[in-house]
Amino acid sequence: MTVQHEAPATGAEEALEVWIDQDLCTGDGICAQYAPEVFELDIDGLAYVKSADDELLQDPGATTPVPLPLLQDVVDSAKECPGDCIHVRRVADKVEVYGPDAE
Repeated sequence: MTVQHEAPATGAEEALEVWIDQDLCTGDGICAQYAPEVFELDIDGLAYVKSADDELLQDPGATTPVPLPLLQDVVDSAKECPGDCIHVRRVADKVEVYGPDAE
């Protein structure tokens, strides 16, 4: 069995996006510490992803692209999240590669 998701994203077919399930968010802010360019805590105490324009995306299931230079920080956020609420998936096929539902 080959684990393909460990290879760095090299093309559009490997582009990744991230989203947060606010129903599971514990508000610890670990994600915002690891990758403040991607994650932010809102006034409600929960974490959300941010757009490339630094806009907080508060719609349920809102996704944002994972910039390649920040990939490791986003992956570390998903691994360290106490709420297991950070999901990183491939854009092309929506398969989760990091997070609680990763294959």
